[in-house]
Amino acid sequence: MPDRLRRLLRRALAPVSRTRAFRRIGPRAMPVAERIAKRLTGGRLVVSGILVPSLVLHTVGAKSGLARASELMFTPDGDGGAIVAGTSFARAQHPGWTANLAARPDAVAVVRGLPYPVHATRIPDAERDAAWVRIEAQWPGYRQYERDAGRTVRLFRLTTDAVPSPFRERR
Repeated sequence: MPDRLRRLLRRALAPVSRTRAFRRIGPRAMPVAERIAKRLTGGRLVVSGILVPSLVLHTVGAKSGLARASELMFTPDGDGGAIVAGTSFARAQHPGWTANLAARPDAVAVVRGLPYPVHATRIPDAERDAAWVRIEAQWPGYRQYERDAGRTVRLFRLTTDAVPSPFRERR
């Protein structure tokens, strides 16, 4: 999809993603859509990846020790890393993958169908506003999820030793 069209679609759809209806439907509909896309494409397509850079994050459960996978939007950090935000459709609870990363920061990110080992670090308070500016340049109004959730969304930076980095900005 051409970048100009992708930007226009983001601007048009971003306000929809902040509606109560989407927040009610999204947590149920998006995982179903992701499973269908995974089955049809052999894991090469993440539905949200049509509009924004996306990945599948493979973590180990903080309590269970079981393998977990989460489809997430990411924002390139400009240094070869990625920023991921635990917004969880503005729900009051932090998503489980954030606790998993806090407990076990080494994970695997699948980007465009290829796996990359990553290391996660929490973005410090002093850098949160700058991270949100980058995220909202990609998806306008995304920080509203944090305000509506009534909690401080956990932000993580994912880094990898892969060369070239899978998190470089699209050209």
